[in-house]
Amino acid sequence: MSIVLPIIELGAKLLDKVIPDPAEKARAQLELIKLQQEGQFKEVEVSLKAILAEAQSSDPWTSRARPSFLYVVYVLLLASLPMGVVSAVSPETAVDIAKGMREWLAAIPEPIVDLFTYVMLGYVGARSVEKVKGAAK
Repeated sequence: MSIVLPIIELGAKLLDKVIPDPAEKARAQLELIKLQQEGQFKEVEVSLKAILAEAQSSDPWTSRARPSFLYVVYVLLLASLPMGVVSAVSPETAVDIAKGMREWLAAIPEPIVDLFTYVMLGYVGARSVEKVKGAAK
């Protein structure tokens, strides 16, 4: 969450108490809104720069990691459409397919799932540190 928004809200409350003239207060509130919009624009700009830097990276692992994961999710979502048809035609078959998928996923050794979890946590943690330090601009 951005620190800019609470500061703007605090500033608006202070304006209500400090500036009695409605016209002056309206002008000051307009300035606060402009500052808020500029701050939000800067946050979005920094986020977009990080995403573009990853996408334009010459390292194939970096540039393809996010799209590859999204493709996997898309395939899973698209697979649900024919499963709906199978369920309508033969509910027993749909249950058997779902049971088979559940068993297949459960067959993945737990150390591999743990390894994936740790790798993703490390990646997310490292990216967060980079963003805080400003290295991902």
